[in-house]
Amino acid sequence: MVRSSVAWLRRASLWQRLALLLLPALIAVTGIELWRTRHDALASANAAYDRSLLGALKSIDANISTASGGLSVELPYTMFEFFELTASGQVFFRVATSDGLVELGSADLPAPPASLALGVPAFYDAEYFGEAVRLAAYRRELDRAPARSAGRSVLIQVGESTRSRQEFSTRFVRSAALRDALVLALLVFGTGAALAAALRPLSRLAREVEARKPDDLTRIADTDLPADVRPLVAAVNRQMSRTQDLVAQQRQFLDDASHQLRTHLTTLQMQADYAQRQHDPLQVRAALDALGTEIGRATRSAQQLLALGRSDTVAVAPAAFELAGLLREVAVDLLPQARAKRIDLGIQAPDDAAGHAHVELVAVADRALLREALTNLVANAIAYTPAEGTITVFAAGDAAGWSLNVEDDGPGLGEEERAQLGQRFRRGARAGKGGFGLGLAIARSIAQRHGGELRLEAREGGSGLHAIIWWPNPGTA
Repeated sequence: MVRSSVAWLRRASLWQRLALLLLPALIAVTGIELWRTRHDALASANAAYDRSLLGALKSIDANISTASGGLSVELPYTMFEFFELTASGQVFFRVATSDGLVELGSADLPAPPASLALGVPAFYDAEYFGEAVRLAAYRRELDRAPARSAGRSVLIQVGESTRSRQEFSTRFVRSAALRDALVLALLVFGTGAALAAALRPLSRLAREVEARKPDDLTRIADTDLPADVRPLVAAVNRQMSRTQDLVAQQRQFLDDASHQLRTHLTTLQMQADYAQRQHDPLQVRAALDALGTEIGRATRSAQQLLALGRSDTVAVAPAAFELAGLLREVAVDLLPQARAKRIDLGIQAPDDAAGHAHVELVAVADRALLREALTNLVANAIAYTPAEGTITVFAAGDAAGWSLNVEDDGPGLGEEERAQLGQRFRRGARAGKGGFGLGLAIARSIAQRHGGELRLEAREGGSGLHAIIWWPNPGTA
């Protein structure tokens, strides 16, 4: 039940949430206010009706006389009749001396709950013949005690039914309840109207967004919007801007990829047609060899395109790993290509922040993506380094971040070329026919996904190129 209520609350509209949150609070406040109203009404009724009881009590007391040596009481019947009319019920009285010799009125009236102080009237509630009554009691000394009597005080009690008080309180509470219900309805209506007016800009914003075309990623205007909603609109605009950049990037990627693959397919079709037209076995064999070479190039191009698309879209999953192991894996994978060109492909042990070699350097990044980036850098170095050249792969790290480095002693690149390379399908002036201009683009994309960068620098101490993939330490970024 609780889980379903929470789920409903998450799906509820602002109106429903406001009603669920405000109505119970308003009803609770109204209930407390009605309880206080009933308490105050009863107190006010008691205060008003108790004055009548006190008046009857004093009237009886004024008619008590001891002038004859005994005790005589002249009851004010006219006042009692009026009193019964105002009380809407029967009126009771009792006059008794403390020695028990004189007892007038209803002798079985409920006694006061506590002893009375002389000369101080007391009011209390009791039940008499199954009916709730309100009584006033008063005890005072006799002016002249009767002869041979030990009685020195007289007790006067006057009581009435509480029916009039209850009817008065009920009418008062009913009137207050109607008033509070009207106020509650006005509050709910006013709150609803205010909320509707406050949400009108959001409704307008929703209509504008729904009316947009699927490919419309322009910014949402934040004019005439409440200040509390503008941060949300700004966040949506930033997300739409990122989405727009991603869509533009994907469109460019699809255009470039389709052009690249279409070129391979056209070449393959031409070579297949040429082989079919030849009758000389040697010419057919040459055409098939060229066809196989082009298939290899197309396969390599497709693999790089897939790697580039993956580097742009796959989620980065950072984890701790040793950089030395990554260097060994990439070097072992590409060692046959290096040996085919008689290139010395070597690994230099990672250095720590103090420059000490042969340490276990642990980095935090997506190992699979960095392996793809490093593989492309080393493959590029093998492709453009002349035979019997040297390629060195090493890693470094400090408190700010880590880097993967590939150095070769090839022809190198000019400063202008180094600034331009790394863009998709852009190749250097000395590039051969085997490349597609995607290796550096893949490495740059992966470095940027890690918050880092790809640097192309001239090798220190001679010709060649020094390619660096650097990314920051997530703990200090």
